[in-house]
Amino acid sequence: MNQKVSIDENMQVSGAGGGRRGRGERGGAAARRAARSGGGPVQQLGYIRRVRPAHEILDEEGLALIEANADTVLEEIGIEFRDDAEALALWKEAGADVRGDRVHFPKGLCRELLKTAPSVFTQHARNPERSVQIGGNATVFAPVYGPPFVRDLDGVRRYATIEDFRNFVKLSYMAPAIHHSGGTVCEPVDVPVNKRHLDMVYAHMRFSDKPFMGSVTAPERAEDTVEMAKILFGEEFVDNNTVVINLINANSPMVFDETMLGAAKVYARNNQACIVTPFILSGAMSPVTVAGTLTQVLAEVLAGAAFTQLVRPGAPVVFGTFASSISMQSGAPTFGTPEPSLVSYGAAQLARRLGLPFRTGGSLTASKVPDAQSAYESANTLNSTVMAGTNFVLHAAGWLEGGLVSSYEKFMMDIDQLGMQQRLCEPLDLSENGQAMDAIREVGPGSHYLGCAHTQANFQTAFYRSTIADNNSYEQWQAEGEKTAQARANQLARNWLESYQPPALDEAIDEALQDYIARRKESMPDAFA
Repeated sequence: MNQKVSIDENMQVSGAGGGRRGRGERGGAAARRAARSGGGPVQQLGYIRRVRPAHEILDEEGLALIEANADTVLEEIGIEFRDDAEALALWKEAGADVRGDRVHFPKGLCRELLKTAPSVFTQHARNPERSVQIGGNATVFAPVYGPPFVRDLDGVRRYATIEDFRNFVKLSYMAPAIHHSGGTVCEPVDVPVNKRHLDMVYAHMRFSDKPFMGSVTAPERAEDTVEMAKILFGEEFVDNNTVVINLINANSPMVFDETMLGAAKVYARNNQACIVTPFILSGAMSPVTVAGTLTQVLAEVLAGAAFTQLVRPGAPVVFGTFASSISMQSGAPTFGTPEPSLVSYGAAQLARRLGLPFRTGGSLTASKVPDAQSAYESANTLNSTVMAGTNFVLHAAGWLEGGLVSSYEKFMMDIDQLGMQQRLCEPLDLSENGQAMDAIREVGPGSHYLGCAHTQANFQTAFYRSTIADNNSYEQWQAEGEKTAQARANQLARNWLESYQPPALDEAIDEALQDYIARRKESMPDAFA
């Protein structure tokens, strides 16, 4: 995208600007401190529209081999659709060989069914300016998903609360290069498990106007999500448009359980999007090799994605994969290593061959704190995610400790990196201004460009300006308190939360949502397990 974002030096940097030192050192330092401190309105960025080809690792022969092996898995070994009689009946009617819970697929059946799935669709936000494209040349960043713990702004690792959940929704709403509010940004354990989905979905609807994800932990919770979406958007709009996207995990290897199938059926029937994602720890839940893992991933996605088309032809579905390696000494997940990146590259190619949008990656790390390990591992994962041409990126910000922890400080560090990735994906400016011939003529040999007219006109947007990194002199760094990146991220998060202002929401809609939640909570006893 060729969008330039201006910077007001008295407010939070948007994440796509540039800058230079002020003519007076005192004034320049003050401006930089103001930019880092946050506390003002934040210029939002639209989702990424990539202009460069994705990085690919498989040639035609390699792709055909993986596809043939996946067909063999589907036909000879099969996929279990566990404890769901309706799903098994649908497959039997479609021509599959159903033996108990195990479904064996004639060659080509799943691919034929997937011809009705859209290659590109729009997920609508309640603010139309925040709607996103899923598929094609689009990349959408969404925050961390699923951790039961948080590492808070006082440095304490503890169980997450609904207040933490709301805080992460607010930070995602304010983050320029987060295009999506996400789903279970943390698991609020202070709310009964059978009721918390109502508060979580409401938080996305009330505290943000970006698109969001629905509940998948039980079919009735998926139904609640759809009903709340109808209150927010209108029943007719929901029937005809996608307003919720949802994570449907395969229970790898080669099982879909009744919980995920139940949620998938609810969303597919209501024309809402499912991300069918094998959750892979290579060596434990798939073979140790990249080719073997890709084979299993493709087989699982083909079966799960095709199932959504049995439920409702044309329902949007995304080819997902989450792939990690493990330590062969301890069995613990590892992140930022080469092999999962290769899986992402290959899976993205397979998704494009199927004509489906693709999801993978994020800013993943096994580190317990936002340190050098977390930075390296997250950068390695995120870079390969973007280079693969990923359409929907879950866990783009805030992930720590192998997905057990949502971290406020890590979230702020990650969104700074997302802004850099956004800038990296923009097309080169080849306009007259971009060619800069006037500057080259003005400066000539042996001089410098700092004071030339072109630099003066472009300095605010010329280079990405980090909200976290410190590039000042040692003396300035000392004068400002010798703050680490983690400390600067902590302060930025505090300032954002203090300055947060909710997006407007029609009072009648808000009242209807709260009334629905109250009635649903009254209808069920508390359950914490």
